[in-house]
Amino acid sequence: MKLILTQQVTGLGEPGDIVEVKDGYGRNFLVPRGLAIRWTRGGETQVTALRRGRATREIADVSEAKQIAGQLATLQVTLTSRAGDGGRLFGSVTTADVVEAVAAAGGPKLDRRRLELPSAHIKTVGTHAVSVRLHPEVTASMNIEVVPA
Repeated sequence: MKLILTQQVTGLGEPGDIVEVKDGYGRNFLVPRGLAIRWTRGGETQVTALRRGRATREIADVSEAKQIAGQLATLQVTLTSRAGDGGRLFGSVTTADVVEAVAAAGGPKLDRRRLELPSAHIKTVGTHAVSVRLHPEVTASMNIEVVPA
């Protein structure tokens, strides 16, 4: 099945990419969740619009990505969240929370879809390693300190 990705799918591609996937994966997972649309000739115009949007959001070159990675490595990011006695959070810390905390700490503006948490959500107090895919060739790592409120 030939599809046009509308959002980033890890291991498959970026928005605007035309990919060939198995029928069941496309029909039952990608299309219903809005991650992709069926490929048509008219869809080619949508692909060009998606690629233009991606070009404005993407970091232009490797040197800029390495510079941002250096900023993230030296940045001290602290999140406060309500927690119980055992250090378990009431709720969880998501990628959107991490992006807000990085911006509040004076770091660069990040896209939450490019963050990779150790698991789907951070649910405990402590230091957690977070990786950020800045460029296809550059991945930055930073530590997030989650403290109880």
